[in-house]
Amino acid sequence: MLANAVIEGLDNSGGITTKNKKQLLGEALFLRAVVHFYLTNLFGDVPYVTTTDYQKNNTAGKVGSAEIYKSIISDLQTASALLPETYSSASRGRANKFVCRALLSRIYLYNKSYPEAANEASALINSTALFALESDLNNVFLINSKETIWQFESASAGQNTKEGPIFIFTAGPPASVAASTILTSSFVALDQRKSKWLKAVSKAGEIWYHPYKYKEQTNTSVSKEYSVVLRMAEQYLIRSEARAMQGDLIGAKEDLNKIRSRSGLPGTQALSKEDLLSAVLEERRWELFTEYGHRFFDLKRLDMLDAKLQPVKAGWNTEDRLFPIPQTELGNNPKLLPQNPGY
Repeated sequence: MLANAVIEGLDNSGGITTKNKKQLLGEALFLRAVVHFYLTNLFGDVPYVTTTDYQKNNTAGKVGSAEIYKSIISDLQTASALLPETYSSASRGRANKFVCRALLSRIYLYNKSYPEAANEASALINSTALFALESDLNNVFLINSKETIWQFESASAGQNTKEGPIFIFTAGPPASVAASTILTSSFVALDQRKSKWLKAVSKAGEIWYHPYKYKEQTNTSVSKEYSVVLRMAEQYLIRSEARAMQGDLIGAKEDLNKIRSRSGLPGTQALSKEDLLSAVLEERRWELFTEYGHRFFDLKRLDMLDAKLQPVKAGWNTEDRLFPIPQTELGNNPKLLPQNPGY
C-alpha cells in the first residue's frame, strides 16, 4: 500500500525533478515486487495490489502464483529501466538496477525460466567493480561487505540487526530458538561455515548452536551490521542451478565450487545433472540458512516439503506449505475466501 501511495503521489507531483522521480518510482516498484514475492510464497494465491483505492482493494480477488510472478517481473523490469547502476547511498540500503536484477534472477529460477535466471545472475557476477564474494566468511555480513547487494539499514546510528538479539544466546538451554541438530550435524568437518556462522553453547554436557552470521547482539558505538537481504553467493547458486537445468554441467560446477572453495571445501564430486542439482540444493542449505526463508522456499518450489519435513517435524502435513490468511484480511475482503486449506 505504501509503495502504491508513492507511485500515485509521483504521478501527481510537479515539484520533483525528473531524476528523483525516476529513482523514487523505481524503488517503489521494486518494493512492491518484493512484498508480493513473499506474500505468494507464504500465502499462495493473493491479490496483486496496485492501487491505494480501498474500495478496489476490498474487492480484489486472488491471483494465481503464475500471474503474480508475471506482475512481479513486469514491475522489476520497469524498475530496472528507471534506476541507475550505482547506489544512491553508501549503505546499499536503497535499490538500484542491480538490486532489481538480483531479485529477477531469483524469480526466474522459481518460475523455471532458466536462461533468464542465468543471464540476470551473470549481470551481477560480471560487475566486479561493485560486487565480489568476500574471501573471509567473517566479513560477509559486515556493513561494507562487497558481497552485499541489498540490505536493511538500521533506523539509528549504532543500531545493528534484529537477527542478532533474536538468534544469539550465551547460556543454555536456549530461551527461544537454536539451530537444529539436523542442520548442525550436516556440515562436514572442513566446512568453515559451521565454525564461523554457528556458535556452540554448552551446559552440563549438552551442546546447542545458535546462528552466528551476525555477531552483534546489542547496539555499538557505530553500526557494524545491517540485515542482508540479497547477496552475491545466492547469485552464484542461482546460476549454478540454472546452468545445470540447461545441461551446462561444467559451468554449473564452476559456480558451485566458487561457494565451496570460499567455505574451505574441495570441488564437488557430482557428475550427473541430477547429482549436481542435489549438490546445489545442499549448498543452498549450508550457505543461506536463517536468511529470509530460503530453505523453506527451496523445498516448496521443488515439491520436497513433505519428504523432508514429515520425518523430522511433528504434526507436519501437506497443507502446512501455506500460512493461514489473517482473519482481519478475510473480514476486510470476502474475495480472499476460502481460507487456505487446513485452517
